[in-house]
Amino acid sequence: MSHIFSLKNISKTYGDDTLFQELSIDFKLNEQLGLIGMNGSGKSTLLKLIAGQIQPDTGEVMTKSGLRFIYLPQEDQFDPDLTVEQILYDSINAISLDDKERHKRVQSALGKGGFTDTTLLSNNLSGGWKKRLAITRALCGKPDILLLDEPTNHLDINGILWLEDILTTARFSFIVISHDRTFLENTCLNIMEIGRYYAPGYFKINGKYKKFEQERQKFLTAQQKKQASLSSKMRREDEWLKQGAKARSTKAKYRIEQARELKMELMALKSRTQTTATVNIDFHATGRQTKALLRAYNLKKTINGKPLFSNITFEIGPGFCLGIVGENGSGKSTFLSILEKKILPDEGKIEWAQDLKIAVFDQTRSTLNLQSTLKQALNPGGGDSVNYKGRSIHIVTWAKRFLFMPDQLDMPVKSLSGGEKARIIIANIMLTPCDILLLDEPTNDLDILSLEVLEDSIRQFPGAVIIVSHDRYLMDAVCHRILYFDPVAEAKFFKDVQQIMTYRSTLREKPKKVQQTKEKKQATPMGFSYNDKYELDHIEEKILAAEEEVDGLTMKIQDPDIIRQPERMGHYCSLLKQTQEQVQTLYDRWEVLEAKKQSAGS
Repeated sequence: MSHIFSLKNISKTYGDDTLFQELSIDFKLNEQLGLIGMNGSGKSTLLKLIAGQIQPDTGEVMTKSGLRFIYLPQEDQFDPDLTVEQILYDSINAISLDDKERHKRVQSALGKGGFTDTTLLSNNLSGGWKKRLAITRALCGKPDILLLDEPTNHLDINGILWLEDILTTARFSFIVISHDRTFLENTCLNIMEIGRYYAPGYFKINGKYKKFEQERQKFLTAQQKKQASLSSKMRREDEWLKQGAKARSTKAKYRIEQARELKMELMALKSRTQTTATVNIDFHATGRQTKALLRAYNLKKTINGKPLFSNITFEIGPGFCLGIVGENGSGKSTFLSILEKKILPDEGKIEWAQDLKIAVFDQTRSTLNLQSTLKQALNPGGGDSVNYKGRSIHIVTWAKRFLFMPDQLDMPVKSLSGGEKARIIIANIMLTPCDILLLDEPTNDLDILSLEVLEDSIRQFPGAVIIVSHDRYLMDAVCHRILYFDPVAEAKFFKDVQQIMTYRSTLREKPKKVQQTKEKKQATPMGFSYNDKYELDHIEEKILAAEEEVDGLTMKIQDPDIIRQPERMGHYCSLLKQTQEQVQTLYDRWEVLEAKKQSAGS
């Protein structure tokens, strides 16, 4: 199998921090690789090296000529004055295409991206839709290898499943950095972790994430056993050397040299194992033994005439973890605001235990003062020590618990990474005893090792936990029940994520069958007949007519008079969805006819 690119003896250093040293990796054609590693291990830097955006200090990056590399960074950059459609057209300006092919490629991409209003300015998109646009823009360039850096960070469950479908059916190679373990399991055929605790600088297996976990654990266990064995052997050699052995004989010289080599090997092994430090999370509960900390009865909420949820009834007590999953805009944030006493439900009520203490992890991180220093953020009360569970802990020791170095304490919070900011909030929550932990997307920006520690901390927390997350792996690991919000159905409770996925598929079963029919038609090889030629000659007219109908319906659902009439609004929304599906079907058919024409002419 031929190589797309190779890294040969790559080294890269930023200041005093060496990310890679003599790193060598080969990447094969059609490889679909999940890339993981601790925060700061150099994952993003590695993608930039492969993409040619930065150069190594030493070593060489060798890529196969004629291939299109497209790099998708964590943060998406768009011209705020351009529409969604204009951004896609701009993305293929450098590619030699005629107007017809440009139009077909962009419209097909818009359909696959799920964009219903192509006239929206990029600046008016939500974080999730901006990420969708970035991915769609990258796909519009028809990459040979796609490099994705944390693409699921801003996507809701619907967006993540959409991206999974794209990658599992991809005809291109890709490398994706992600901390979403279920996403990695579902999309990647190979997994590689980079880290200095591996002798070659990385550990890679041919297999999915669950297999990787098993192989990694075997490797680390073997490494620990080897370190213990070398330590024991080194102690014996030290005792022999202390006896005053002199290199008078060849045998003695050989043993002294062996002892030196053993010491060097042990030091190298210890230095690698020391780099696997993880954040130390231990939430502090009040110790309250109240059976029911929170009871909710028949909660209902409508926003701007849109029903979000109704008839939600539940109870949580100590040791119980309730998960919340759903698409953006389905009502999760509103539901949390009700639990936090920020807003009232339209119907129903909530009973909180007397003097209930709730600690909140806010996904917007609005509690952080970006102008303060790390030291001030870690210790809002001021001083050189924090009080944790009745013990005084020096701020330097407290900072190290969350993987911060002493020289970072005077850094402003605004200059820290997303993962570092998340660790500050976790540190602050740990300082205050609480009955209920309300965690809103706490997994964003945390590496996998930190996620594993967070899982253990949630399981061991004596109080109750309510957690909102799109991390399906974590939700299955910690939740006793999961409340799923769906925009087309009532919110319901489920045992695990798999039940939610089955339910979700049932709700969308008809569109799924339509898509399968499309794919089956596309896969059927046939000759290019006279009827096909006639259809191809006239299909653009049909597409233009359907697109005009989409534009007309889009204007109708934006009409204030129609917005105020739920029945008419629902009618036009249904028509718009049908027409958009018709447009996408026409574009799919166009691609099939073009392929048949080319095949017949070859």
